[in-house]
Amino acid sequence: MKIARHIRAIDVHVHPNNDEAMASGGEYLEWARTMFKSPRDELSIEATAQLYRERHMMAILLGKDARTNTRLPAIPNDSIARAVNEHPDVFLGFGSVDPLQDIHWCVDEVQRCRELGLSGLKFQQTVQGFFPNEPRFYPIYEAAQRLSLVCLFHMGTTGIAAGAPGGLGLKLKCARPIYVDEVAADFPQLAIIGAHPGWPWTDELLAMAVHKGNAYIDLSGWAPKYFPSALIQYARTLLQDKVLFGTDWPLISIDRWEQEFQALAFPEAVQQKVMLGNALRMLGLEQEVGG
Repeated sequence: MKIARHIRAIDVHVHPNNDEAMASGGEYLEWARTMFKSPRDELSIEATAQLYRERHMMAILLGKDARTNTRLPAIPNDSIARAVNEHPDVFLGFGSVDPLQDIHWCVDEVQRCRELGLSGLKFQQTVQGFFPNEPRFYPIYEAAQRLSLVCLFHMGTTGIAAGAPGGLGLKLKCARPIYVDEVAADFPQLAIIGAHPGWPWTDELLAMAVHKGNAYIDLSGWAPKYFPSALIQYARTLLQDKVLFGTDWPLISIDRWEQEFQALAFPEAVQQKVMLGNALRMLGLEQEVGG
């Protein structure tokens, strides 16, 4: 697949902000919006597409399925696929499966995600309530690897239910990077994105990305001015080919992220990799050229 030559960035971590997304987040999402001080206004898929189109960016729109652990409805994979089909100049899509559902259904749904034209799968282990290294979930990764679907895993703490009594029952330890390191080792042809800086296990995440050639890090979920110093150092140097632009929109705005990232004064060549080049290579995309 080729993308337009005017595209200057791919945001690899974008959530729908429409009525389906609000329903799937419920009270859990309200706590996150309070923490991030983000707007509570819904925004249609069409308006979201225009937001990125105006900035000459593409975005990976993420599905969500945490029905078992939260008792909330999923964002259907069909909805993500429909957004991609209606706005192919802007959106790529990652679907989702609830690993706590029947494993045969999960594998079939992974296959269906590929048939729908989606490019990957999104997992939020804390919200979904599972440890990704458990062998019972391996058929999901086997299917994703076979179908060349990228797998994006949440890393570290989360704003979802942050500040709520007991975190509404969500357990942070599910999102320790070291558990995904096992998945990366056991599925070497599976491209894996570790989403967010991974705090308080940032060093684990960095170690995984250095050690596993199939592991990447997206820089979403934190305003760049708060990036841990080790993350900045590795992103500028040893991991400059493995880090990806991501915002966690709408929790963090595109413009704020980009302005604060620019203030970190990365070398221009590294900025180009982070904003676009690394995502193109990981996703197997090409960019049109011409005068």
